[in-house]
Amino acid sequence: IMVCVLALATGAMVFTFAHSAATDTPKNTGEKGPSGLPLPRFVSLKSDRVNVRKGPSVTHKVAWVFNRKGLPVEIIAEFDHWRRVRDSEGEEGWVYYSLLTGKRTALVTPWHKSGRIELFNKLKGGKPVAVVEAGALGVVSDCTGKWCRFAASGLQGWVKQDLLWGVYPGERLN
Repeated sequence: IMVCVLALATGAMVFTFAHSAATDTPKNTGEKGPSGLPLPRFVSLKSDRVNVRKGPSVTHKVAWVFNRKGLPVEIIAEFDHWRRVRDSEGEEGWVYYSLLTGKRTALVTPWHKSGRIELFNKLKGGKPVAVVEAGALGVVSDCTGKWCRFAASGLQGWVKQDLLWGVYPGERLN
C-alpha cells in the first residue's frame, strides 16, 4: 500500500492506493487522515439520497446518486470536509462528510447476484435461525475476526465475516 499526502492551502488530502477488488478490501493500514480517523475505514450512508461527486467540492459534477440509507462505503481519502468513498462494486467518488455515519452496516455477498446465506444462533455455526438473500443490507456488530452478528429486516444471527462487505477480513468489532 502506498500513501501519498498532498498539502494545499485549504487542507491536506490523503490518498491510500491499494490494488484490490471490492471483495478483497485491505485492512486498516494504521494511517490517519486529516480528520484524525483511520484510513481506510468503513462507514455508512446517513440518508436515502447522497450525491457522489467527481471531486471534493460542490462545484464538481455529480457522478451518481446513492439511493439507499445505511449502505456501507469505504472511506479511502479525505480532503477538508469531503471523503473519497468506494462502494461494494469498486466505484469511487467524493461525498460530504455530514452525509456519512460511523454506524457499521454490511452487504451479504454483494459479489454474487443470487444465492442465500444462513444466519446461525451461535458463533462457528450452531443451528441455522434465518436465511438472507445475497445483497441483503444489515447492521453488523460483535465481529470476532471470523464471524459477525448480522441483523436485517427483523432477523438476526451470526454469519461468517468473509461473506460480508462492510467489515475487513480479521477485523474485530464490539
